[in-house]
Amino acid sequence: MQSGNIVAGHSGLGMKLFADRRQAGVRLAERLQTYAERSSAIVLALPRGGVPVAYEVAQMLAVTLDVLLVRKLGLPGNEEYAIGAIAGGGTRILHQDVIAALGLAPQVIEAIAARELRELARREAIYRAGCDPLCLDQREVILVDDGVATGASMEVAAQVVRAAGARRIVIAVPVAPVEAGGLLGSQADEVVCLNMPEAFYSVGQWYEDFEQTSDHEVIALLEHFRLERSRRPEQCGQAGGKSGQG
Repeated sequence: MQSGNIVAGHSGLGMKLFADRRQAGVRLAERLQTYAERSSAIVLALPRGGVPVAYEVAQMLAVTLDVLLVRKLGLPGNEEYAIGAIAGGGTRILHQDVIAALGLAPQVIEAIAARELRELARREAIYRAGCDPLCLDQREVILVDDGVATGASMEVAAQVVRAAGARRIVIAVPVAPVEAGGLLGSQADEVVCLNMPEAFYSVGQWYEDFEQTSDHEVIALLEHFRLERSRRPEQCGQAGGKSGQG
């Protein structure tokens, strides 16, 4: 695999790059025009923050939108610090060096994973509203989030998509730290990142408005997209194939 289209940002510390997630999505879509109107392309949002970004990308590219549910495994007492990540089917990655350095016992890791799996199941139920996940076999999958910090969630997402038979994986994010470039590139066929600042402390520092995306907003965006597209489901293996509606 090789990483491509990685745009290194030159933003100074404290400079905001995006007004909000929706604007970031519009700008990201401009870099992804090669996938516009491709029946084989699908945008997968990592909820919750990735959904407003991915919504704009899918709208502007006129391709299908769905969600891929992944949760960060947060350090107890400092949940924003990722010690790994997990997907709905149980696929997980763990930062073993961090876990060893912190002396976290296996039972602690399992308790964290079990809690996040419960949250993934809850979100699956309310976001999909009974619809099946879309078929990814032989698709060009564009994974979208509002940014990358450690890269753990995106790494798990890429593994899930690869296992589902995707022909090509594109990781597309508005912002990520420079040091994440190697990890992202190792997981995808292409990486599109608008800005990779060297002075990076959190994803939120690069947005004017980085309020937490709510379940309500996620559901509203997904429902609005489904209504606008109102495509009939196709079977896995057909051109642009999908099963169910996302």
